[in-house]
Formats: sequence, C-alpha cells, structure tokens
Amino acid sequence: MGYLGEEIKKLGFGLMRLPQKDGVIDVEQVKEMVDLFMEAGFTYFDTAWAYAGSEDAIRQALVERYPRESFQLATKNAAWINCKTKEEAYAQFDTSLKQTGAGFFDFYLLHNLGEGRSHYFDDYDMWNWVQEKKKEGLIKHIGFSFHSTPEELEEILNAHPEMEFVQLQINYADWDNPAVQSGRCYEVARKHGKPVVIMEPVKGGMLATPPESVTKILKAAEPEKSVASWAVRFAAGLEGVITVLSGMSTIEQMKDNLSYMKTFDGLTENQREALHKAQEELKKIPLIPCTSCNYCAKVCPMQIGISGSFTAMNYLTLYSDIGAAKHQYGWLVDGHGLKRADECIKCGKCEEACPQHIAIRDMLAKVSGALLG
Repeated sequence: MGYLGEEIKKLGFGLMRLPQKDGVIDVEQVKEMVDLFMEAGFTYFDTAWAYAGSEDAIRQALVERYPRESFQLATKNAAWINCKTKEEAYAQFDTSLKQTGAGFFDFYLLHNLGEGRSHYFDDYDMWNWVQEKKKEGLIKHIGFSFHSTPEELEEILNAHPEMEFVQLQINYADWDNPAVQSGRCYEVARKHGKPVVIMEPVKGGMLATPPESVTKILKAAEPEKSVASWAVRFAAGLEGVITVLSGMSTIEQMKDNLSYMKTFDGLTENQREALHKAQEELKKIPLIPCTSCNYCAKVCPMQIGISGSFTAMNYLTLYSDIGAAKHQYGWLVDGHGLKRADECIKCGKCEEACPQHIAIRDMLAKVSGALLG
C-alpha cells in the first residue's frame, strides 16, 4: 500500500497532452493508451477542468470502460480562471463530475497555487469548501498543485495543514535551479509530512531531448534506455512520492514509459551517479544567473517582466527550442500583465537593485532580439 492508503504504482498518466486528430482529442487512441496502462498494472489518471476536452475524453476512454474501483482519478479546480464569484468557482466541481462521469474523485486539487493566483482560493473560502466535499464522499483526498517559491509553499502549508498532498513540478534539471527551486519545494513538502505527486518530470518534453552533452552521459550509462526515462526515474526515485505524472501523447511514449516503470524499484548507485553527472553538465551551460528574487521588478518604472524574460531566454539556451521559449515568455511576461523586454528605457535602476550583478539592460536587449524579433 502506498501513501494515503492507496495502492498506486509510481507512474501516473497525465492527461494534458492527449493525442489529437484533426484538431480534437483522438479518443480511440486514448483508449488504446488507457488499455496498455491498465494492463501493466498502473491506475492513476490526472486531468483538470482547465484541460480542454480532457475530462470528457477520459470519461469515454476510462470511466465508461473500467470498474470505478479499479483506478484513481484526479482533477483540479482553477478558481483563478474567469471566476468572479465563489459560486462560479464551485461550479467547476460540478462540471468536472458531469464531464468525467466519475461519481467522485480520488484526488481533488486546488489548481496552480502561487503568485497572484492563490488569493482566489482564500477569497472564495475554497479550503473549507473542499473539506465539505470530502465529508460528502465526493472527494477521497484533498491537495493542491503549486508553481512558485519554497517560501510561498511554506506559508500555504502552515496555513492549511489539512491538505493531504502536494503536486509539484520536479525534475533533475530544475532541482538546483535558483529560479525554479524544485529541490527546495520538495524539501518543504516533506518537512510538513506531505506526500508528493510529481508533475513535469520531463519538463514538458524538454528532457527527452536535453543538450547533447547531457544525452551523451546518459546514453553512455544505459545505451538501451531512452533519455526521457532518466527524467521519470529520477522523480520516481525520490522518497515520499505518490506517483510521477507523465503527459503522454502517443502510444510509443506510453510503451516506452511502461517498459522501464513496470519493474522500477529505485535507482542504483551507478544510475544516481550518471544523473549527478548530467546535472553538473547542465550547470556548465552559461545561463543568465537570475534567481527570480524580483528586486529589479520593484524598482523598474516600466514594469518589465525581467525575471520571466530571463527564464524564457534560459530555456532557449538550454534546449534550443524557440517555440518552448516563446511559450514561457507568453506565460511569465504577457500572462502576468507585464511589459516586454523591448520596452526597456535603460534607466539602470534594475542593475543597482540586482544582488546577482546581472547586466540586465544588455540581457534584455538579447532577449528582445532572440524572442521578440
């Protein structure tokens, strides 16, 4: 039996990146993937109200085809998306029940806490509301997903010890990354005794094709294993983990994940050493040394998204993926209502405030040329 009394293997099926056909989710292919997953003995499925079409697809591919007690289904409430009243936020739950047809949820999460999103759950008294749903038998376990700093995670867990688990973005590339701090967030959750569901272990697919120097290290250690498998196994090897979500989009990805996770029983010393070498190799790549402390933002007269710009630029440097870097820019800068890098007036106040002594004006000019041109 695993954490929270649930028998769950260490691989979970993340349902955010389901296969598509003609612009809509290919339910028939999802059925094949679900069948492979269940036949291998895996049972945890993760969707969300905010994942367009996902809840409906999993109703057809899983809920209507398997006994309800044979799987665990998790979904999420994003109160910060277009909800102007608590009633609108609560209605997401009813919509999820209808779309999934699940009857109840094994795991229900307040979705994507952190930064300016957290206050919605306070304003709408959703902490008490979700406990009421649990008492009604409509939820078995309550928790939240989180994208922010370890300090903010500490505040939330201090305020809400009733939360049973936390879903965190954890991968070997971001473990010591000062901007993401996934290692420190994991340590905060464990300090509070909270089991962890891990999301983005492959960093949105980035660690399936990491920098060549990293690929060489991992392929030298295990030529027969996929590079992506190292990322999933790193996460699954951590203590206190309920399951590791992989957002699989193809049958091939499903088969690859099942091939090594069916028999996964922790990392060997040699595997840990190879991952350590990969992490050290990543550290050699010259990145903008921004820690997202945002002291610069507090003095910027233009309200430019400086740290978000640098995170997006670092994505481009690490993974040579312009699409992913622009997506990060859209979320971290545009999505937060901040001004773009090309609106910098070069006043220099940011550089006076920066504890890392970054040449911010020069770096913003590079961001502008690389991502906004």
